[in-house]
Amino acid sequence: MLNSEVTAQRAAGEIKPLKERKIDVAILIFFFVNILFITYIVDLEQLVIANPYHYKQPIWPPSIFLSVIHSYGKTYDPLLMARPVWWKATIWIDALFFGPFYLFGIYSFIKGRKWIRIPAIIYSSVMMTNVVIILSEEIWGPHASPHLYFVLLDNAPWLIFPILIITRMYRFDDPFAYRG
Repeated sequence: MLNSEVTAQRAAGEIKPLKERKIDVAILIFFFVNILFITYIVDLEQLVIANPYHYKQPIWPPSIFLSVIHSYGKTYDPLLMARPVWWKATIWIDALFFGPFYLFGIYSFIKGRKWIRIPAIIYSSVMMTNVVIILSEEIWGPHASPHLYFVLLDNAPWLIFPILIITRMYRFDDPFAYRG
């Protein structure tokens, strides 16, 4: 049988295999990058080190990552180095809520579990809100980036993927299933 005939014969409601859900694979890559690097290395550094210009090496994150993060901040992103209170609040949201969400999201997207639908929409809404606030500071605030286009491009995935996730999740009660 041809692939199209096999797909046509699938029962409505049956979960599509991950290899047939290309957008979900991209979302999974985004979740993995966030859980393995952004949330608990880049963002955690913001909470562990109060003053990036004078600090004692913490247990985590490793010094190689601190060097990269601080070099990026000094060159491109003064906000990352300034660490105002509101900024740290967004980092706490990331560490306490987004990190666990990524773990549940990875499991749910791999297994095709529809219960992730509403949490994914909530996550995406909060993420977009945080990023718009952060980018507003990067553009117009006292810690505006001297390399704005680079910083905007660097932050674009945290706007693009939440939009993609909301678009993917809102249309159907079971976004992972075949439709009849």
